Amino acid sequence: MKKREIAVFGGAHIDRRGRISGVTAPGASNPGSWFEEAGGGGFNAARNLARLGHSVRMISPRGGDAAGEMVAAAAATAGVIDCPFTFLDRKTPSYTAILEGDGNLVIALADMELYQLFSPRRLQQRAIREIVAASDLVLMDANLPEETLTALINVASRDDRIVAGIAVSPAKVTRFRKCVSGLSFLFMNEAEARALTGRDAEGAANWPSLLREAGLGGGVVTRGGSAAVAFDRSEACLVVPPTLPALADVTGAGDALASGFLTARLSGLDLAGCLRHGIAAAGITLRSPFAVSQELSPINLEQALALVPPPQMLS
Repeated sequence: MKKREIAVFGGAHIDRRGRISGVTAPGASNPGSWFEEAGGGGFNAARNLARLGHSVRMISPRGGDAAGEMVAAAAATAGVIDCPFTFLDRKTPSYTAILEGDGNLVIALADMELYQLFSPRRLQQRAIREIVAASDLVLMDANLPEETLTALINVASRDDRIVAGIAVSPAKVTRFRKCVSGLSFLFMNEAEARALTGRDAEGAANWPSLLREAGLGGGVVTRGGSAAVAFDRSEACLVVPPTLPALADVTGAGDALASGFLTARLSGLDLAGCLRHGIAAAGITLRSPFAVSQELSPINLEQALALVPPPQMLS
């Protein structure tokens, strides 16, 4: 695999996850445990891409606090080149989630106000323009403001490179709506696909046509343990994820899928091969208690690929 230059723009913050130890009792106190680590859709993907052998730069706003120092330390550990905009008088954003005992999400709260200060004007800085110009892939997540995503896509799509997005949530994916035609791929789950299109698909096979009608030229829609669908401008395919004996944590699985998929795309694989690599990377992450699995590597990814079923090509 050839080492590629990648720029990631978006969320790099603190993830706090509480896990309920028994049966969930809504509206009541539940026994459980608490865990905290660096996270964010863009930052998870950046660390995964670095683990897969790429040179990755992370560009994100950050506060001048202990949480910001935790993010910086996580970037250094993962081998990500950290390029933050630091606001010394602000707090680093955070994501707080409550999980069922089986790892599935109950509810989450995102405190992301700082990201609104990442204005399009910052993209005009010479250092940022040089990073984008030198990149084979520019990846962004929907934590950034709509006008910043639009400006970034306009700049990044001028040359022959992959420009990709991570939806983050149903509430935020709509920030891509006005600029979605400039993306090579957008990674989302079904709830996010519904929010983007304002429609619901009657089965996974119908998502490519609905998303193309919305202006998206390529993307992936995940559906939990059911078949994921990928498409570009010329074809589409389905792949059913392999059954896992247990879920350690669902956090970060979609970001890992994006990382595996894009790594395969950078290597010149076809759409089906990219989706299978993405699902293999997500499977490694689902078995880990961390949002970025310490087991993700090129060798382990190839081994996990053997468990992923062959694709079903769609007409």
